[in-house]
Amino acid sequence: MKEFEQLLTIAKRKSEFDQTNSWSNGAATYLNEIKKEVDEVIEEIPRNRSCYLEDELGDVLWDYLNILCALESEAGVDIRSVLARACKKYEERISGIESGKLWKDIKEKQKSELANEQSNKQST
Repeated sequence: MKEFEQLLTIAKRKSEFDQTNSWSNGAATYLNEIKKEVDEVIEEIPRNRSCYLEDELGDVLWDYLNILCALESEAGVDIRSVLARACKKYEERISGIESGKLWKDIKEKQKSELANEQSNKQST
């Protein structure tokens, strides 16, 4: 989706700006904001006002992208890797349940694989 790429580019520009401002507390700033925005989404759902709901969902997405950008510089998180992991993870889960596997079994296998990956990184 070109809109996602466009929004990510805007968030990266914002991240550069944030690093020069004293009010910014990095990822913590956006983690706090995303909690507030999720509450606003929850409040908006029963009101049946789709344009407001879409706006609030956009705010959640915006704060999430800002968290990714902040963690990219703070913790070395690779945004493309986050997206690739999410695609792999949920493709495995959905394909698994479509083929009759249990969600909890798929999750357990994935957690084990993640633990092995981390263990391999620590031993090298």
